[in-house]
Amino acid sequence: MQNIIASPESDACYLALKAHDARFDGSFFAAVTSTGIYCRPVCRVKTPRRENIHFYRHAAQAEAAGFRPCLRCRPELAPHAVSWSTEDASRILALQAARMMDEPQVWSSTSSPADDVSMPTRGGLMARVAQRLGVSDRHLRRIFEAHFGVSPLQYLQTRRLLAAKQLIADTRLPMAQVALSSGFSSVRRFNDAFSQHYGLNPSALRRAKQAPDGQGVSVKLGWRPPYDVAAMLNFLHFRGLAGVEYVEGQDYWRTLHVIQDGQTRQGWIRVRFDEACAMAVVTLSDSLAAALPALINRVRAAFDLDADPIAINATLHDDFPLCDGLRVPGTLDGFELAVRAVLGQQITVAAARTLGARLVGAFGEPVETPVAGLNRLFPTPAALAAAGPDALGRLGITRQRQAALHGLSEAVLSGQLVLSPGGDVAMTCADLRKLPGIGDWTAQYIAMRALRWPDAFPAGDVALQKALKVGTAKAAEQAAQRWRPWRSYAVLRAWHSLADSQPRSTSHHSPAQLIPSTVIGRGHLY
Repeated sequence: MQNIIASPESDACYLALKAHDARFDGSFFAAVTSTGIYCRPVCRVKTPRRENIHFYRHAAQAEAAGFRPCLRCRPELAPHAVSWSTEDASRILALQAARMMDEPQVWSSTSSPADDVSMPTRGGLMARVAQRLGVSDRHLRRIFEAHFGVSPLQYLQTRRLLAAKQLIADTRLPMAQVALSSGFSSVRRFNDAFSQHYGLNPSALRRAKQAPDGQGVSVKLGWRPPYDVAAMLNFLHFRGLAGVEYVEGQDYWRTLHVIQDGQTRQGWIRVRFDEACAMAVVTLSDSLAAALPALINRVRAAFDLDADPIAINATLHDDFPLCDGLRVPGTLDGFELAVRAVLGQQITVAAARTLGARLVGAFGEPVETPVAGLNRLFPTPAALAAAGPDALGRLGITRQRQAALHGLSEAVLSGQLVLSPGGDVAMTCADLRKLPGIGDWTAQYIAMRALRWPDAFPAGDVALQKALKVGTAKAAEQAAQRWRPWRSYAVLRAWHSLADSQPRSTSHHSPAQLIPSTVIGRGHLY
């Protein structure tokens, strides 16, 4: 079968499996022919004999071959496999399509009988995805199957079933809500698909121990080490908005509102890092439980849990030898990130944070959380689109930034601009640059953090040029060519190396805090 990883690469996979090497978690799956089960490389069961194992790059390939997910290592917890190449347009297109299909909004919008996983016919799924990517349905199907080795509907089927499996095992959500949240059109279809593919009744997976009502819903998400958790949390702490975000120890808390199926849900989320297990424990308020699959993907993107350090460090380690664990911080809300990028233009991070806190206080809705002081939501596009110039001016926001905020809010509100992973990055950046007050630097910064583009590069950033010891954006572009397709990670490492060159007054400060305010001339770290 062409989906199976062939020797000698499969021999290397077997060595990683024997070592339970977490660096390869999610990069491949081991399917055992004698049991009919597929596992992650970190699975702690006794390693099967080599001749009894097939290796697959994606869980969807293993399931398409008839294997069931392991109940012990739980493949749904593994980080997703991502393999970028700026030289291969076909691979980029396939990965963008996969990112779109990872979004439960796509699952629910295509939960018609024609698209249901229990009835894997053509339907309109790929037509919608292809339209967003600007290519034909047929071309996208061909590219997708060539890259992933399975059809788009087989890929989507695996995503839905694994999402449902995680909700059943880790939450107390009713089965009807599990089915709908996972993209099934009915409980009956869900039960049929689950039983057919996994040979189990969904209720058999339900754990007896559940969290008490009111204490939220928790799931676990894996990552591949190394991961510099302290750097990630410091980055977020230094930019935290009063009332919206809070960092304490290994925990990141924030308020959030999610629009799904035409409904707006409000609540709070906590992400706790367990470095010993290479896991992020995500807890949501009960009010956000119905949006859990969507938020799982957002958390993966926001904390860069799917990054492949082996591939990234192979390109960047020689130039940044002390930064192997750095990740690119993303966002749980693309619109919020874009607004904060606009506020951070040409001022220091502290000043931008002050403007952001004022904006939240003036236009953010109140919300209840278990954390004192965490009590407001970030303003919605509708709220900022309706904000008058006098109200914004009183907050200290200049007319140029007011125009940028209005243009941004109206574009997102109308659906003209979609600030989430999976879309056409070049087109989105072009649309951003058409808005008043938004130039290439801001567009690239949004692409890096909101669109999760690994090769974004804000060449005009003053601090970046200083770190690279060049004086122009063109020179910075030339210096960074050898880092493609990982220039977003190179940017973070360059900023980090610049911070490390400054004298430190205390070990508790983040790298960003240590960069002199005279260097932060473009709001590059907000």
